[in-house]
Amino acid sequence: MKADVGLIGLSVMGRNLALNLDSKGYRVALYNREITGEASIVNQFTSGAGKGKSFIGTYSLEQFIERLARPRKIILMLKVGQAIDEMIAKLMPLLSPGDVIIDCADSYYKDTYRRVKLLESKWMYFIGLGVSGSEEGVLKGPSLMPGGSVLAWPMVKDMLQNVAAKLPDGTPCCQWLGSDGAGHFVKMVHNGIEYGDMQLIADAYAMLKYRKGLDNDGLAVVFEEWNMNELKSYLIGITAQIFAQKNKSDEYVIDKILDIAEQKGSGKWTVSASMEENDATPLIAEAVYARMISALHDQRIIMSEWFDEPVEKNKELFIEEIRLGLYVSKIISYAQGFSLLYHTSKHHCWDLDLSVVANIWLGGSLIESSMLERIAAAYQHNPDLENLLFDEYFRQIIKNALPEWRKTVSEGVLGGIPIPGMSSALAYFDGLRTLHSSANLIQAQRDYFGSHAYERVDYDKGRFFHTHWNEDEESEVDAAGIGEDPE
Repeated sequence: MKADVGLIGLSVMGRNLALNLDSKGYRVALYNREITGEASIVNQFTSGAGKGKSFIGTYSLEQFIERLARPRKIILMLKVGQAIDEMIAKLMPLLSPGDVIIDCADSYYKDTYRRVKLLESKWMYFIGLGVSGSEEGVLKGPSLMPGGSVLAWPMVKDMLQNVAAKLPDGTPCCQWLGSDGAGHFVKMVHNGIEYGDMQLIADAYAMLKYRKGLDNDGLAVVFEEWNMNELKSYLIGITAQIFAQKNKSDEYVIDKILDIAEQKGSGKWTVSASMEENDATPLIAEAVYARMISALHDQRIIMSEWFDEPVEKNKELFIEEIRLGLYVSKIISYAQGFSLLYHTSKHHCWDLDLSVVANIWLGGSLIESSMLERIAAAYQHNPDLENLLFDEYFRQIIKNALPEWRKTVSEGVLGGIPIPGMSSALAYFDGLRTLHSSANLIQAQRDYFGSHAYERVDYDKGRFFHTHWNEDEESEVDAAGIGEDPE
């Protein structure tokens, strides 16, 4: 009997996805690149967690392809980058027109665009499938974000929606997002929001521990309570568990973890994409830079000795103030991510339904949160909502919590506690709400040293002027900028 689908790559995530597929009634052919005879990873899996199930183990690509029903559907669970291109190159001579390759890695969306075009040139199909979920989530139902070859979607829709997480009403957390790299772009922004979310939670942790003076037991209680209100989310929930976790020596695990945060690159990609779109995501950028600074461990040791400044605890600081600071900062994180999705979708003609995106993330994803329900409602009410901060519900929350937000950020600064996420979120908000900013000075400076010209407040936009600064003369120019200086 032929397999319904093939899966290449038996890492933890690959194994769990295979088990998920099997539990939904799909017969899965398995292949792994590293073969060591009877001790192969395929054999280990089929005789272990996969024992007694309907998996078909294969030990060469030719055998793997031969065991698949046509049109063939092949899932790649490989590392980002070269490994995927190498596998595609090996598979293509063995495939037939109409076959589909599905990439489940966190691939760069422009790579996905390139791969879609490559396979479609040979009458084959390629889907970039964003996958979000813990190891357990992939096993029981992840959040899935497909995009790529449009004609391939009907061929894999039922299978992908069956293995995806489900909302309480049965809606699968998997919907088609668009052509070329749409699916992987949405997953990339998902990860960018996740970077921001994690940094904000770390900021709150720093304030509660170092400024408020809570111990690990107290932190666990606070986050448990927060997970029962508007902050309810996957990340808040696991944070409560982390603070309570002890090792066999009865030591808190959190206190034994070196404070260096690593990253794989999707946060950087998100920031880069926002720069390409001229759509600011400073909180996400700050979260990326915070991880970079954490990695400067040797430098931090030296600086902490040179600038030793003990943090004074402030018992009068209310936990509720920190909670509200975290909550409104999280709104900013989502607002920046969804704004980038909105503008990039228009640029690439993906026609993303942002209420659908929010619903996809509502189940199984690492940024699953109750806030997404409100976000989905906001975009359902107004699909052309350019920025989440324009929505009345979120606008009112920020207005009500603004004093506590400012208090929390100020307490961090006064206490010498770095809270880059919350600080950046507040600066973004203040930047957007400021009618008359200081940018006119920057534009004047650019015109002074580079003759870049400027627009005037008393003329319609689109008319440009240049001042001859040493001659006290001004003239209107034809284009936006007449200087040759690149800056």
